[in-house]
Amino acid sequence: MAAIGLPILVTIFAWWFSTGLILLLDGLRRETFRRSMGVASGLLAAALIGVWALRDETTVLGAYLGFVCGLAVWGWIELSFLTGIITGPVRTPCPPGLSGPRRVLAAIGVILWHELAIIAAAAAILVLSWGAANQVAAWTFMILWVMRQSTKINIFLGARNTGEVFLPDHLRYIGSYFRHRSMNLLFPVSVMASTLFCAWLFHHAFAMGATPFDVTGASLLGTLAALAVLEHWFLMMPLPIERLWRWAMDRREAAGRPAARMAAWESGLSAPCDADRLGHLLNEVADGAYGPVESLRGTLRSPSGWVQFDLSDGRARVAPITPGANAAPRVVAVGPTSDLMRLRAALLTCLRPAAA
Repeated sequence: MAAIGLPILVTIFAWWFSTGLILLLDGLRRETFRRSMGVASGLLAAALIGVWALRDETTVLGAYLGFVCGLAVWGWIELSFLTGIITGPVRTPCPPGLSGPRRVLAAIGVILWHELAIIAAAAAILVLSWGAANQVAAWTFMILWVMRQSTKINIFLGARNTGEVFLPDHLRYIGSYFRHRSMNLLFPVSVMASTLFCAWLFHHAFAMGATPFDVTGASLLGTLAALAVLEHWFLMMPLPIERLWRWAMDRREAAGRPAARMAAWESGLSAPCDADRLGHLLNEVADGAYGPVESLRGTLRSPSGWVQFDLSDGRARVAPITPGANAAPRVVAVGPTSDLMRLRAALLTCLRPAAA
């Protein structure tokens, strides 16, 4: 039983610690990012060399080292993204009212270089391990890639817990591409498919005649897949999962200042807004009545049509627009959490009189 239990514990610790370490590094001062990426790039090179050197290493140690190599390559991908070094050509929030294919293209633009980096890293690992007896590194990377892609798509389609709290300040604009929903149609398919895959991996670990290498490798990969299933469930559960990495997240809090957060609101905004009340609210926000709100923008219905508003740098703008066929009301705000809650309540009062 220890042959399976130990890999399970190692994988859980590696998942928890590596995630926290990346969150810690991308929460430091921006001038530290290049140094962090320099160290990570050295580990990336060592990991790729290790993938080649372990090609025919079918021992228990070879399985563990292959797992670490695959995890190190993925860690470089994650750190390069969360530090903002490799993201995409678009580095602005999602334009209000954007929907359908235009929203998809805009979201791709935000992470395009990141996705291409993943493809390049996957190609490198596959080439180095092609036809090898030890495929643990390649399987580790591929599981992380597929499961993360599934998570991204589910968040884009809509999830209750989108994980915006994990975004560092310089990537807060990405949160505007997320949707807040209690469920989406892809989620049950994602969970079912990943659970079956996890069961298939553990089946190999318990199979008769499995070598120690097979048992260790399958247990490492099966646990990694199980953690990915757990992360999918986290998307739909209203739980403060960031507490698992509180030791890393605390570094992001500026001394004596509330941490800024991005909020994207869609539900509860279907009623027409009162344009006069909306304009008055924007002026109050600009005057600081709702704290240091950094930006506020959105698209809402009014009795005479749709309006788009924007508040940034202390200036408020409201203009009528012609929305697309699938347009939906949406508001995106950036500021301290407590102020955003007050702001949402005030925004809803702009809707009720017009809806009555």
